Amino acid sequence: MTDISAALRFRRIGIITIFAVYFLILVGGIVRASGAGMGCPDWPTCFGQLVPPTSEAQLPQNYQEIYAQRGYANTRFNPVKTWTEYLNRLTGVTIGLLIMFTVWYSRVYWKSDRAIFTLSLGVFIMVGFQGWLGSRVVASNLQPYMITLHMLLALAIVALLIYAVARSQKAFISTIDIGALPAKLRLVLIAAMIMTLLQVAMGTQVREAVDVIANNHGYIDRHYWHDDFPIIFYVHRSFSALILLTNLWLFWQIHRSVSRDNPLFRIAAALLALLVIAIGAGITMDRLGMPPAAQPIHLLMANLIFGAQFFLYICLHYAASRTAD
Repeated sequence: MTDISAALRFRRIGIITIFAVYFLILVGGIVRASGAGMGCPDWPTCFGQLVPPTSEAQLPQNYQEIYAQRGYANTRFNPVKTWTEYLNRLTGVTIGLLIMFTVWYSRVYWKSDRAIFTLSLGVFIMVGFQGWLGSRVVASNLQPYMITLHMLLALAIVALLIYAVARSQKAFISTIDIGALPAKLRLVLIAAMIMTLLQVAMGTQVREAVDVIANNHGYIDRHYWHDDFPIIFYVHRSFSALILLTNLWLFWQIHRSVSRDNPLFRIAAALLALLVIAIGAGITMDRLGMPPAAQPIHLLMANLIFGAQFFLYICLHYAASRTAD
């Protein structure tokens, strides 16, 4: 038998870690939207210091020449960008510690469900690789494909965390009543998840293009960026309508089939709310000249949408398994 108090500690730390990863995704979006990605041109130090300076006077007079020789031309100290990137790194370190606690507390499932421990350990290894990949992102001088890979790996990490925590609650989840739901709901949900991943992939391409456009405009004159958007932006924008309709169908089927206190209804309602916020942020970027605050919100919502869909699928899967038994 699994120790109940230990299982509760694992669930608690797992949920905290999941939200911490999402917070890191938000911070990463802020870093990218503000152009602070090279606020620290070296890694793991920042301007050669464990704690970055607060003014240019604290750096050597020839620091720009030093970093130009390292391949980072036009390096200019900006305290806001430097500390934004530094806080991003501190958040990453904090998540590393949280993952360590997650693995430690997952030991309680070693005998009853070893897969939970294995998943937690796998996430720990992936986070270590993510940290190394972050150093490569800096070393590559923010190459777009490296940034995209960095973000997609974060998506995979949080998905595995969600699965590990949900698996630890399998006994409860399997009691959810899904008898009135249409048989094709899970199939449509799988299609919705695939569409979300495609949308995220297109979104990363749009973001790469926006990064180039922003750099060309010196991160100012945002109202002119729209004129240079590539065709993938318009495909990405139009595809959101199909995603909204698909998820609206999922919500309606759950709404009409289960009670309001059913966990599936709450997940579906949260999913719909996330979609509305994501689309609202997208419209804001399209119509209001790419305001900096809208970009990280749009990115975070996209990741939360996939997480909610994935969790909903796990719940349906476990509930269906019990029904089949």
